[in-house]
This record gives sequence, structure tokens and C-alpha cells, in this order.
Amino acid sequence: MPRLRRPALQPKPLEWVGASKEALTRFPGCVRRECGYALYLAQLGMTGLNVKSLKGFGGASVLQIVVPHDGEAYRAVYTVAFAKAVFVLHAFQKKSNKGAATPLKEIELIRRRLAVAEQTYKLLYERD
Repeated sequence: MPRLRRPALQPKPLEWVGASKEALTRFPGCVRRECGYALYLAQLGMTGLNVKSLKGFGGASVLQIVVPHDGEAYRAVYTVAFAKAVFVLHAFQKKSNKGAATPLKEIELIRRRLAVAEQTYKLLYERD
């Protein structure tokens, strides 16, 4: 009986907005690896187990990778709103002790970077 082969999934390009890549490189190694794997899954159109939608962005197009490590909380935020690429919007260590809510300062930065991602996507991927 012949073997059936599934076509290999082609990952979407990963685009970094602002200082998101530099911020992620400062995370502890195990946190970087978890974030990297979750981003790779996003490039393949899948969602990691440590990923959830970020509230306040209308649906599931802006997602956050949640990684606890040594009593600290690390987050990487990305968007899958675009057909041809995944944009990493922000990476930060959550410092708030006031529950699970993302601080307003971080939300505002993510909103600004999402606008930059939209402009960048148009320039890079929607050329005539």
C-alpha cells in the first residue's frame, strides 16, 4: 500500500514591530524558547497551548503568549490579522501585582504598534 504524504506547511514570514525582538531576546532562555515555539506555530496557522486572545482588540486577531517563570510573568503579543505574515507587536515582563490585566501603558503601545503593522503590511505584502 503506498504511503500518503501530507504537504509540508509553509510558515508565514514573521515580522517584528518596534523593539519587540530586542525585548524578547532579553527574556530568560526557557521563556524565549516557549515564545519562539508559539510564534512558529502561529506562522503555521496554529495556536500554542500558552496563547490566549488579548482583551480589548475585538476578537482573536491579537494574541498573547503567556509564560510564567520563577514567579515572574512574561508576555509576547502578536497578530494574525494578516493573511501573509505574522507580526510580533510587543514583548514585556508583566510587573503588575494587580491581577491578570495587562497594564494600560502596554495596551496603548500595542495599539500603536498594531497601526504600524497595518501600514507595514500594506507596503510589504499588498503591492500592486
